[in-house]
Amino acid sequence: MKKADIQQFFAILRDRNPEPKGELNWVNPYTLLVAVVLSAQATDKGVNKATENLFKIADTPQKMLELGEAGLKEHIKTIGLYNSKAKNIIGLSRILVDEYSGAIPVTREDLVKLPGVGRKTANVVLNIAFGQDTIAVDTHIFRVSNRTGLAPGKTPEAVEDNLEKVVPQEFRHHAHHWLILHGRYICKARAPLCGQCPVYAVCGFKEKKAFRDA
Repeated sequence: MKKADIQQFFAILRDRNPEPKGELNWVNPYTLLVAVVLSAQATDKGVNKATENLFKIADTPQKMLELGEAGLKEHIKTIGLYNSKAKNIIGLSRILVDEYSGAIPVTREDLVKLPGVGRKTANVVLNIAFGQDTIAVDTHIFRVSNRTGLAPGKTPEAVEDNLEKVVPQEFRHHAHHWLILHGRYICKARAPLCGQCPVYAVCGFKEKKAFRDA
């Protein structure tokens, strides 16, 4: 995608949704971190349902440790991989209490050292909770970046690096939200809704006309 097309691509998405928000519910940086860890291979809707009551009683690392791994499992057992996620959440909560006085680290280098926290999770937390201009590449962003020609790459890390290079600074803060929402609701995996796509004109998807006319 050409530089001018990228500018227009994000300008259109911004005009349609100037202040995009993530769809996970959270009440503070710690609960955001927990929610993002839980969201791996799970839907935001499913995570929100599970955390609705959880965050009422365990919204800090210390309270989560008091709840314990068994107690946590009772709240998140509807979520895939809940056993390993519960173990990771208790593990990261212990580290936060012991090494950070219950606070959340504000660097990716420190965040990814926590159990269950990868680069994508760290970037989401840094962006949403701390306002850093990070781009978290999930399956939606990976697909949209490759399909449209915005920032092609064979791995999420490659796509992230390419997005960092091509996304204009004025759009950097909200870029991953716009791309996630676009991938979730318009540029879907199996059948993209090209006929409804606001950025159709600048998209480099070779098959877009066929999907638009379908």
